[in-house]
Amino acid sequence: MVTGAARVSHKRCNGDVVSEGAAGRRTRTLRAEVALKALTAGPDSPERLRSVLEQVLVFARASFAAVYAPSEDGELLCLVDAAGVPRTLYGLRDAYPLAGGSPVAEAHRGGRSAWLGPQELAECAEARRLPSRDFHLAALPARRDGGGCLVAASEHPDGFDTDDRKCLELLADAVAWPAPAAAAEGGELPSGAFSLAMDTGRIEVGDDILDLFALRREDFDGRVETLLALTVPEDLPALMSVTEADHMSLGDRELEFRALQPTGPPKWLRLRGRLLPGGEGRPAGLVGTVADASTLRSDVTDVARVQRLAAALATAGTVRDVSQAVVSALRKPLRADRIALAELENDRLVVTVLDPPDPESWPELWRLEWRTEWPDAPVRAMPTLAAALSEGRAQIWPAGTALEPALADVGPGGLAVLPLPAAGRMAGACLIGWDTPHEFGPDERALLTASAGLAGQALMRAHAFDAEHELVGMLQRQLLPRRLPKLPGAIAVARYLPSTAGLELGGDWYDVIPLPDNHVALVIGDVQGHSAGAATLMGQMRTALRAYAVEGHPPDVVVSHANRLLTDMETDLFATCAYVDLDMEEGSAWCVRAGHLPPVLRHPDGTTEIAEAEGGPPLGVVAQADFPMTPLRLRPGTLIALTTDGLVESVDADIDQGMDRFAHELAVSDPAHLGLVADALLGNARRSDDVALLLVRYDGMASHPLRENWTVWRVPQAVGHARRFTRRTLRSWNVPEDAQDTVLLIVSELVTNALVHTDGRVRLDLTLVNHRLRVAVADASPRTPVKPTSIGWEATGGRGILLVEAMSAAWGSLPVSGGKQVWSEVTF
Repeated sequence: MVTGAARVSHKRCNGDVVSEGAAGRRTRTLRAEVALKALTAGPDSPERLRSVLEQVLVFARASFAAVYAPSEDGELLCLVDAAGVPRTLYGLRDAYPLAGGSPVAEAHRGGRSAWLGPQELAECAEARRLPSRDFHLAALPARRDGGGCLVAASEHPDGFDTDDRKCLELLADAVAWPAPAAAAEGGELPSGAFSLAMDTGRIEVGDDILDLFALRREDFDGRVETLLALTVPEDLPALMSVTEADHMSLGDRELEFRALQPTGPPKWLRLRGRLLPGGEGRPAGLVGTVADASTLRSDVTDVARVQRLAAALATAGTVRDVSQAVVSALRKPLRADRIALAELENDRLVVTVLDPPDPESWPELWRLEWRTEWPDAPVRAMPTLAAALSEGRAQIWPAGTALEPALADVGPGGLAVLPLPAAGRMAGACLIGWDTPHEFGPDERALLTASAGLAGQALMRAHAFDAEHELVGMLQRQLLPRRLPKLPGAIAVARYLPSTAGLELGGDWYDVIPLPDNHVALVIGDVQGHSAGAATLMGQMRTALRAYAVEGHPPDVVVSHANRLLTDMETDLFATCAYVDLDMEEGSAWCVRAGHLPPVLRHPDGTTEIAEAEGGPPLGVVAQADFPMTPLRLRPGTLIALTTDGLVESVDADIDQGMDRFAHELAVSDPAHLGLVADALLGNARRSDDVALLLVRYDGMASHPLRENWTVWRVPQAVGHARRFTRRTLRSWNVPEDAQDTVLLIVSELVTNALVHTDGRVRLDLTLVNHRLRVAVADASPRTPVKPTSIGWEATGGRGILLVEAMSAAWGSLPVSGGKQVWSEVTF
């Protein structure tokens, strides 16, 4: 934490920049006296004690400060309040035996201050409880209210210097703590106070507390559980840490929580309490007050604000979530005009959140460096900011300080720069600016320092989470189709919703595979588990199914081949799959299921149907399994929906109920906008499992191809028969004569090659689509034709493929079930 006494302000003096840090150190004691004079003017209160502890952090350069006071039975020195970093970092306890050998107890008994460095701490009796980090410890007896001790810890290499010690002695004399609110002997509790017996859970409360909980006195049974039941469930863990003796530490505690109301939103309440240790025949008790937080003074040093920030950062998963939590915690309490939070990447500040977000509210340099969605400001353009980051301490500049324009315009009335430390380096910076002159009090400095430490650690965690999430997303995108193909007579839309955390990968996948003759294969599947192994297997199964489908196998054979492949891979994982072969020309489909959910059809009239498709076992379970095919009839306008169980199965509903709900949501959707339908279906998806969704709207083909085929028999006149069949077909299709001659020559060459170089059946297919004629000759040989590189004059063969290439608009060869198909296309 940095205050006006310890900050380094920069002044223009004869062109030089002068640091007044040394002068600030020389006058620290004087400034501490001035601050204490203002603090001690009011009555003793928890706020005053907290302010004194914050002054220890400011003027004595301490990282931790605490007050210990004797228990009622005089056997322990108990922690009353603390400020700064967590005490556990220095191995400090909640209580010490007053007769023990701890530095705290010895300072209290002897009435003398104890100053211990790392070596002395290592040699003391409590060394086994101290951490390995080096620090200095000070224990000073408090002179007021019957004794006690002020304890401070510093990680400064030189420990507490002379000025530090003088400031600590002044502050120790000012330490005082108010007596907790409790019932007077034989009297009643104050209206806003309570007293809780830790052993029985019986609680006495004042009338004002019952009003805050909207309870009548006659309806209250005196049990603390009754009050806890009226609080917001999310706040219960914090309250339980106060109301259960095993969880609560000795000393004063403060927290805010929400109480449910009969009407309207929950009410924020503030609890202040102190756990009193039990003595002979007397149980431990918790006494304190509960008040409406909205009516209390808006104090920026209130521990509840840091408590809320810590709670928000604990659930912040991304860098942007962290930034928004910091903005919410700081801008309104500090009444700042603008706040920016940025990550430090090499020599640049990549700003993740600006508040307000409009560019006109920020300096011109920031607007010039506006490169992406967020600005990217170079640190070298702001030397003052670079110095603050290098020093690693919060810096505050009041109104009128001469700064470079990039910073001066952020806070003309005052600027605070908070380096955000984490893991031994700077994770980023937070800039807070005011337009009108702003006074920086010790309260604000305490909030800024505490927030910076919390934000730095959270920012580092979120950055690692974002990096892991991006890596997972990149790997997942590489395993899934980058884009879906354009289909003749149909539109396809797919969505994938990951739910895993860290570096876990899901096994859900989808695919759309264009096939010959205006067929398309729709595939969706799910590999068991969430791991790199599941993701790898998913990629292998997707590739295998695509390969088998492109080879021309029927749907049941494609799935059977994939099943045998997975079985032979000797993996412990299995996969489910649904495969639909859709004929765009006929409006029909064949569906095969392997342990997967059936397709859901939305008909043009808005009715939905869960296809009654027979199914086989999951892939990889049974080596020799049957996968029956189920026919589906489609009319133009029919929507086919394929999904994985992550969308329809949940802890509160079985998979059948989920499928019924899925079908109902499809029925009320508008199939004209498939993307909106997919987004709406995913809107209610639970995030405990991955979700893959594939939607295809079958519209029907505007124009159907003309098709004819011919089985070529192995007879001497086979080529002539194929030519005569081709000529009759082309004439019936009104193909021009010059194009007919070209096609006849191609047919002669392809059929001759198939008869000469292969055995078995030969098939000729002719297809005409929009003045583009396709000739395809299929045979039983998997060997593809090879185009010769050179042919001599004396050669008697090898020119056929060259002729086909010269006369075709395009030609090629593709595998079909057990063989190949050589094709050629001619345009006219």
